[in-house]
Amino acid sequence: MEYVATIGLETHVQLKTASKIWCGCANVYGSRPNTDVCPVCLGYPGSLPVLNREAVKLTVMTGLMLGCEISRYSKWDRKSYFYPDMPKNYQISQYDMPLCLGGQVEIDVDGAKRAVRLTRIHLEEDVGKSTHFERSSGVDFNRAGTPLMEIVTEPDMSSAEEAFAYLQALKRILLYGGVSDCNLEQGNMRCDINVSVRPADTDKLGTKAEIKNMNTFKGVFRALKYEIERQKKVLSEGGEIRQETRRWDDDAGVTSAMRSKEYAHDYRYFPDPDLMPVVLTEEQIHSWEESLPELPAARRARILSEYGIPEYDAGVIVADKAVADYYETVARLSGNAKAASNWIMTEMMRALSEAGIEITSTKISPDALADLIKLIDGNAINMTGAKEVFNVLFSEGGDPKKIVEERGLAQVSDSSELESVVRRVIDENPKSVEDYKAGKKVALQFMMGQVMRITKGKANPQVVVPLLKQILDA
Repeated sequence: MEYVATIGLETHVQLKTASKIWCGCANVYGSRPNTDVCPVCLGYPGSLPVLNREAVKLTVMTGLMLGCEISRYSKWDRKSYFYPDMPKNYQISQYDMPLCLGGQVEIDVDGAKRAVRLTRIHLEEDVGKSTHFERSSGVDFNRAGTPLMEIVTEPDMSSAEEAFAYLQALKRILLYGGVSDCNLEQGNMRCDINVSVRPADTDKLGTKAEIKNMNTFKGVFRALKYEIERQKKVLSEGGEIRQETRRWDDDAGVTSAMRSKEYAHDYRYFPDPDLMPVVLTEEQIHSWEESLPELPAARRARILSEYGIPEYDAGVIVADKAVADYYETVARLSGNAKAASNWIMTEMMRALSEAGIEITSTKISPDALADLIKLIDGNAINMTGAKEVFNVLFSEGGDPKKIVEERGLAQVSDSSELESVVRRVIDENPKSVEDYKAGKKVALQFMMGQVMRITKGKANPQVVVPLLKQILDA
């Protein structure tokens, strides 16, 4: 029997605020355990929270970027559960009246574009972080109280590929909006998966399993691949799928049962009596809407129109906001948009990958790369020399012109200077001359290579080739 998968994702995104959502403690990563804490985020009796307005603003801006309906009135609820990393034994969250409703994220899978609908975006507080040692466990409450935005999709996806594309597209938008760093290694972006399978001949959804706290996109992809096949196998063998929460073992490549799935009533939601509702005015929402940045899809379309580069180049460049910012500067300064995209997509991305850094950390300024492109376009240096200059710039920084001068990399374009070398190559390679006159094109390439060898790569091929032909054909 053929089965169809149904997937929904709940993505938790830590917001990029200076302080936590309910107190003035710093919202930073990497501090010594339990040092960025206070009576409020530790849940001490009698402490009262005060809302961080920036967290509301960033959540609403996310909703506006994703086409959500923004609630003019929303409230806070207590979600009760008893885990060691939850200091109050309840989480301040939003249940039935979230900040944002609806919306969608556009995805592209193998050239097929479609929209993944959103159910809601709500704001809540993050919990602490548990760490398990050989004989004990510890809890670091530095993360407790970090503003956490939860973005919930409709069950619109049917494959691991679509889920992966959704997360990538969502991350791009969030980074462009500046609402989060989306650093998966630091836990800025985590994901819960809801997945079920059903026979292809029915529309009734199957029993779902939830896979909790996925913190890599690759992990989400692999977990879905495994879980979909596991559920298909159970059903094809006459078994039943249990509604449960499962964990993903990345090393073993399998999911395993953790506990039966909780329902909303298990959390005993009720309005938080200590907190006022959030009431937004039309003026506030409009001002936040006015401050929205250019989003990836719009920037891609503009770059295609403004710079005339291929669609593939624009897609690669726009995928990372910092790369797109860098590219546009280089393209404008160099006057050669295609050369700028070529250098960034090949040499730059190779070097960044090998060094394990982002483009914001490179020693090559956009001005320097633009100057290097100008040197190539002006025939002051050939491509071999340009790559050497690039490598120096990447490791040390500097001025391309000075590096060319210091290393003697200037391209030789003077035909009178090159003629003696060309004649020497012709005299030393009579067999190649014979082959050339017999119509073998490879002979010309061989002699060109010899000229480059003698000149240590400095000869301008655009001068050498016509010169070779002129002398050989005489």
